[in-house]
Amino acid sequence: MLRQRGFSLIELLVVVMIIAVLAAVAIPAWSRYGFRARRADAQEILMRIANQQERWYATNNRYGALTDLGYTGDPVSSDKGFYQVSLGTSIGATGSTFTVTATPQTTQQNDVCGTLSINSAGVKSPSPTDATKNTNGNCW
Repeated sequence: MLRQRGFSLIELLVVVMIIAVLAAVAIPAWSRYGFRARRADAQEILMRIANQQERWYATNNRYGALTDLGYTGDPVSSDKGFYQVSLGTSIGATGSTFTVTATPQTTQQNDVCGTLSINSAGVKSPSPTDATKNTNGNCW
């Protein structure tokens, strides 16, 4: 008797289906991980600007514009370019408050967290309780 070697069509289809199920689970998870990793670009520059603002306030008794802090303009790009960061007109009239905002650019525009910000009181948005924007975990 002659023995046949190889795979049957059914065996091949089962393997293809297993690979398809694994891909259907892995690709969205990897996409969310990418958004979260790129979000660190905004978090880092927002915290850096907030710290620089506090140092500026300690010296000048008011918060300053981004140009006062050593940036070339308003808005400025984050280090990796995934966000545009602006202070704009967010400094209070007396210079005693500020809000700095990071707006997503390029591939980061589809992130559910959207625009991130921090103010002079240390309040970060979107907050963990903001269910409409914070559906994929803690934005901060």
